[in-house]
Amino acid sequence: MAKSSAELRKDYIQDKYVIIAPRRLDRPHGSDVNFDLASVHQSVKKEHCVFCHPRFKSEKALLIIGPKENWQIKVVKNKYPAVALDNKKAYGVQEVVVETPDHKKQLEELTVAQVEKILEVYAARTKTLMKNKKLEYILIFKNNGGRAGASLQHAHSQIFATGFIPPHLLDKSRRVYEDQYILAFTPYASLYNYEIWIMPKRHLDNITNLTSAERLAFGRLLHRVVGKIVQQLNLSYNYYFHQVVHDEDQHLYIKITPRGSAWAGVEIGSGIVVNPVSPESAAKFYRGGKK
Repeated sequence: MAKSSAELRKDYIQDKYVIIAPRRLDRPHGSDVNFDLASVHQSVKKEHCVFCHPRFKSEKALLIIGPKENWQIKVVKNKYPAVALDNKKAYGVQEVVVETPDHKKQLEELTVAQVEKILEVYAARTKTLMKNKKLEYILIFKNNGGRAGASLQHAHSQIFATGFIPPHLLDKSRRVYEDQYILAFTPYASLYNYEIWIMPKRHLDNITNLTSAERLAFGRLLHRVVGKIVQQLNLSYNYYFHQVVHDEDQHLYIKITPRGSAWAGVEIGSGIVVNPVSPESAAKFYRGGKK
């Protein structure tokens, strides 16, 4: 796609329009809002971190990897949930997965083995939540960096389960990576700069059905992708595991959305998103090219 041309694309899956406009990357900025490292990992002193506080060691864990006093990964209830099992109007569960006890390390700085262990924790919690037949949808997501909505620096992700299914399906588009287990691509009408999706090639509806080989493949690629986003783009990012747990017609996938530009008048006023990075350029970047 030529950098000088803009193109209106429709995401028929989500019923949204996106304008792919590469020339907008050339706009002058007083400060470069697209590549602001300070917004990726905001500095919070360890003594002020809730996950480093001595009381956190005694906080009841829903799941813990490693000994209680020297844990590696710890899952706890979200203290500020948007949904709850005792709320009929907003029924659901919210949990926090603290990915490491090390206050300074982020996901891209962990080993592949540690990332794989985090995926195992996601699978274990999904399996437990699936036992509640009132829960229809389980979303695993991560906010990394201030612009991605992260309120805490310490590496963590969240699990959000509800009794309703949001409208979403799959897209098939710009291929980034493929092996015998997984496929990665940038969607045709991506809403975010450098948006990328990863899915298993086998038809699965939730993370509990991944084999150890598939989980390792996921972990390796997730580790590589978030490393490129943070280390080469200096961007905040979110990721989401979409799981419709009682519908085998649905397909498990993870959506990774770097937060490279702010939505402004056009996006908010019209609902039409302007994306300055074409999916084709994003795919080339993830395959090893330059941004």
